[in-house]
Amino acid sequence: MQANKPIGIFDSGVGGLSVFKELIKSLPSEDVLYFADTANCPYGSKSNIEVIELSKKIVDFLINKNCKTIIVACNTATAAAIDYLRSNYEIPFIGMEPAVKPAALNSKSKSIAVLATEGTFNGRLYIETSQKYAKDVNLNVKVGNRLVSIVENDLINEPETKKYIQELLNPLIAANIDHLVLGCTHYPFLIPVLKDILPDNVEIIDPALAVVAQLKRILIKHNLINSKTEGQYDFYSSGNSSILEKMVSKILKFDFRVNNYSI
Repeated sequence: MQANKPIGIFDSGVGGLSVFKELIKSLPSEDVLYFADTANCPYGSKSNIEVIELSKKIVDFLINKNCKTIIVACNTATAAAIDYLRSNYEIPFIGMEPAVKPAALNSKSKSIAVLATEGTFNGRLYIETSQKYAKDVNLNVKVGNRLVSIVENDLINEPETKKYIQELLNPLIAANIDHLVLGCTHYPFLIPVLKDILPDNVEIIDPALAVVAQLKRILIKHNLINSKTEGQYDFYSSGNSSILEKMVSKILKFDFRVNNYSI
């Protein structure tokens, strides 16, 4: 592996851009290749076998593009496929894990919540983490069935979206939560709506910062930090790229192009 190779990021759609945004702030010298599997989005309701097969195809593509490490910027794909990927490929993988630990340790009300997909809640990482760190708190879980589609279809600011999220959050507010863990990379794009609804004392935890910190540790450990001054970014989509283009344009202030690649 060489330090000047790009970092790969993939997600079922645009959600992983919440990680990409933090990555380019923390590691501005790194080249990044982002893959959005919009043709097969969402992953949340797919079987583990389906998600593993999709992840394999994307990883093969990213490795063929000479990626030195890969962020699985999708909680569902991490839950279903990260063990397989680490066992079958030689490069380092960084996955997403719902930040139950910091929420549980810092909760004053001893009541926290995790908002995620069904696939994430069924994954080994979430189960092991919640059993280990959430024994002494009231752990409320909520499946955000429509939230990925809301983000992917650019419906974040629609009145119907706020109404739906209000209905999702009402039982959590009634449970006196003081931390809400976002267990899907699409969900940080909904933070303004979440803040409008949640009480002021509820802390929203976005795991992107922790993921980028772990990436940085791995790059340093393997001597893979890119020494150039400015990174370059490439974007690929397996389906409709319009929402990806719109979301990226809010992050980057220069011209870019989304390439199409079917898996």
